[in-house]
Amino acid sequence: MGDHTATRIDARSAPALRRYVGSYVGFDLRGFPAGVHCGPPGRVLTAVISLSDPLEVAAGVDDRSPVTRFASVAGGLMCRSVAIHHDGRQQGVKVSLTPLGARAVYGMPAAALAHRLVPLDELLGALGIELVDRLRAATTWAARFAALDELLLRAVGRAAGVDRVPRVRPEVAEAWRRLVTARGRVQVGAVAAELGWSRRYLTERFRGEVGLSPKTFARVLRFEHAHELATAHDPLPWADAATVSGYADQAHLVRDWREFIGRSPTAWRRGEVLLGSG
Repeated sequence: MGDHTATRIDARSAPALRRYVGSYVGFDLRGFPAGVHCGPPGRVLTAVISLSDPLEVAAGVDDRSPVTRFASVAGGLMCRSVAIHHDGRQQGVKVSLTPLGARAVYGMPAAALAHRLVPLDELLGALGIELVDRLRAATTWAARFAALDELLLRAVGRAAGVDRVPRVRPEVAEAWRRLVTARGRVQVGAVAAELGWSRRYLTERFRGEVGLSPKTFARVLRFEHAHELATAHDPLPWADAATVSGYADQAHLVRDWREFIGRSPTAWRRGEVLLGSG
């Protein structure tokens, strides 16, 4: 792969934000071959702020989806990977937002962003523009993460003052928690029964808040687990990864991989030049 450098800095948000923000990740990747990075679906809504050139992102991999340039981009929950076109370098900050935190930060349910990519300032307005400017002006990762805390706390405070933004139904929040805890390996009907709802009613309420049905979200969680195993420093063989993440067999994993990534596991591993970059 030649000479390349990869920096990744993980950080937690301020305590007051942790109900809504899963993590911050700063990244600086240089010297890699140009290519297309597959941003896989998962349990969180992702926002990415570029610290260099605009991001070039498409809402699908190898499907001729149009490529759009973003200084900063926010996405909802997806059922397929996004394609991030790069010239071998990327520098920016990624923010992971829980689906139940979308109302707190963006002032809208996560369902409003499902399967979409939008400029961050379209959601945060002037705060989004200020956030990009502050992150680019900062000279250390600590200063960037502090700016994220400050700006996102202001966003939460602003949303809390808007009466028209209702709270998440506690039953939906509990269903989300149980699905995430079990990494999707739980029967939706059983969760609904324990909450005192019918499966159909839970599905309607969950989709209306999160943007995916509980069954689809469970599939995404199972795929996310397999993807984590596949991107580990010492990845498991595909058959073992399938078993550990709850698939019936390797063929079942391959079918989901093609659906969610747009490529077979083998083609994905061969084409993902940023794999192992941290």
